[in-house]
Amino acid sequence: MTSDAHLDETALITRDLIRFDTSNYGEGRSNGEADAAEYVAAKLSALGLTPQLFESEPGRVSVVARVEGESHDEALVVHGHLDVVPAIPENWSVDPFAGVIKDGMIWGRGAVDMKNMDAMILTALGDILGSGRRPARDLVVAFFADEEAGGVLGSGYLVREHPELFAGATEAISEVGGYSITVGDQRAYLLQTGEKALIWAKLVARGPAAHGSRIITNNAVTRLAEAVAAVGRLEWPVRLTDTTEQLLGEIARILGTDPQRVGPEELALSTGTASSWIQASLRTTANPTVLTAGYKHNVIPDTAEALIDVRAFPGEEDAVMAAIQDAVGPDIEVVTMFRDIGTETTFDGALVDAVKATLERHDPGAPVLPYFLAAGTDNKALSKLGIRGYGFAPLKLPADLDFPGMFHGVDERVPLDALVFGRQVLRDLLLEY
Repeated sequence: MTSDAHLDETALITRDLIRFDTSNYGEGRSNGEADAAEYVAAKLSALGLTPQLFESEPGRVSVVARVEGESHDEALVVHGHLDVVPAIPENWSVDPFAGVIKDGMIWGRGAVDMKNMDAMILTALGDILGSGRRPARDLVVAFFADEEAGGVLGSGYLVREHPELFAGATEAISEVGGYSITVGDQRAYLLQTGEKALIWAKLVARGPAAHGSRIITNNAVTRLAEAVAAVGRLEWPVRLTDTTEQLLGEIARILGTDPQRVGPEELALSTGTASSWIQASLRTTANPTVLTAGYKHNVIPDTAEALIDVRAFPGEEDAVMAAIQDAVGPDIEVVTMFRDIGTETTFDGALVDAVKATLERHDPGAPVLPYFLAAGTDNKALSKLGIRGYGFAPLKLPADLDFPGMFHGVDERVPLDALVFGRQVLRDLLLEY
């Protein structure tokens, strides 16, 4: 065990935030972010800032503060979210909301997604402001509610109701990028420059309600099971975006192979623990996640439902939903519960150059690679204001740590020294960009 006296402040704040159970169950059910938001607001106030709290619905609270920079020409949004997906304690080896520190890591729901980055933002700002310096440009620092349910009550609410908060902002950095991967024997860092469109759909099968002993050929549960299997087994073609083509080209260069002779799948698999994310970025995904049907063992229900998490490439959303309807047939209703845009920006410009230079200083010789995120972040909402979003939560990780696999996984954890690295990289980036 590590005593608190030997812990970096970033680890202490990460642990404090994990101990706020901000589980977001979706469909309006959440423990809320209010307590965590008050904690973050107090940290910001202690730095001499004036945080604002915004409550979109009772208990659903986001925090925003503006930091004056050396230049006021363009602002950078630095953001995280305070909610987490639920955790089933009996599946974990530790209490998911205790912030356990062991084996050189901090464990708990949110250690990866994304209370680690929330803490890094706070300590990096503390380093800058506490030394009497200012960031290179104005910062809009935001800690959003509700990201795990599409951001409707967090970033989406603020973009819609309070766009003035982001005045002057042209770019943003947040989660699911900036961490290291290992390609062959080479450590590299991923900078997320795009993300898929999000569609949460529901399949609805209907049939007659009946006694469980009867022969019912159009049993709603059976029909739903067939539809779920059909969607789950759909084979989507490989589709390379500009970002993914650049990424695969860089992976091939590092490995000394010809990308024209080695297929995208093989190149993706060569990225070790990152391969699960990168493979998913090569094609549409449509995963069944929740089944709901029935209320008693001997009653055949008249309705059965399944939730499907669909991630499509920007511009292909309608075609993907049509393919799902074709797969399940006309007798299954396909309902769109939530739909959000995808994004993709270019891997160039002053911010990208600054990220490369900062990482080079902290980890010389490690290249920075663009990648297209199979999932989504609050950058989607900000893009509606014309703000280019990047995933950059810098972490230097052991090659054998399956960091991407811990997003929404069991025994989520992050190395303590990676948090220190992230604090330092983020501090220098904000001072210089």
